[in-house]
Amino acid sequence: MSCSLDSFLEGHLKICQSRAGYRFSVDALILAYHAVPNKPAEKILDIGTGCGIMPLITAFRYPDVHIVGVEIQSELAALARTNVEENGFQSQIRILEGDILHLRAGDVGAPLDMVMTNPPYRKPRSGRINPQSQRALARHEITVSLDGLIKAMRRVLKTGGRGWIIYPVERLVELMACLRAHHLEPKYMRVLHSRYGTDGKRCLIKAVKAARPGLIVGPPLVIYNEDGRYTEEMVAMLHP
Repeated sequence: MSCSLDSFLEGHLKICQSRAGYRFSVDALILAYHAVPNKPAEKILDIGTGCGIMPLITAFRYPDVHIVGVEIQSELAALARTNVEENGFQSQIRILEGDILHLRAGDVGAPLDMVMTNPPYRKPRSGRINPQSQRALARHEITVSLDGLIKAMRRVLKTGGRGWIIYPVERLVELMACLRAHHLEPKYMRVLHSRYGTDGKRCLIKAVKAARPGLIVGPPLVIYNEDGRYTEEMVAMLHP
C-alpha cells in the first residue's frame, strides 16, 4: 500500500495514510476535538479507527486516557498500529482488527466511559459505491448498519457513558430514533456547515446511556470561510 506521511497538530503527530485508499476527512478532526474526556484515565473506544487518527489526537491531548481502536479492514488496522508505534503511543492506544458486532465486551475493556465513531453513512444500495474497497467500506453500510452500530455502542458503554457520532443531517431523524430505541439519549448536537449561509450537511451528536431527556443544540460549526480557508474555530482544532 502506497502511503503519504502527513503532519498534524503543528508537527506533533506524523500520520501515514493510503494515497489511493481511504483517507480521513475533516470530520475526524472535528469529532476528536469535541469528544473530550470527563476525567483522567477514561477508557475510550474508536469504532472504525481507520489509520488511527482520532485515538492519536485524543492520546496526545489527554495523556492519561486509554483508547482501543477497532478496524475491520486488515490493511488499515496494520497502518493504525504503525502510526501508534511511530508516534510512541503504545502505552495508551491498542488497535484491534475485527468486526465490532462480533467482538466481546471484554475485548475492548468494557464497560467504557466513551465511544466515538465516524461511521459509514450511506445505505448499501444508495448512490455510487466507490470501486476502491477501502473507501467503499468507509462510506457505505456494507459491513455494519446504523442499528448494529448503535447496539454495539450501547453494549460496551457503562451507564452514563457517552457516545459521540458524526452523521448526515438527512438521516438525523433516523439516527435520533435509533439512539433512543437503544437507550442512548441524545444530549448535545451541532450542525456542520461547509460555509456561512449554506445548509447543514452533517451533524455532531453526543448521546448518553440511560440519561434523562433533554437536548442542547450548540452553535453552527462552519468549516470554511468564503476564501476557502478554515474558519477560526477550525484552525483552533488543528492546534495542540
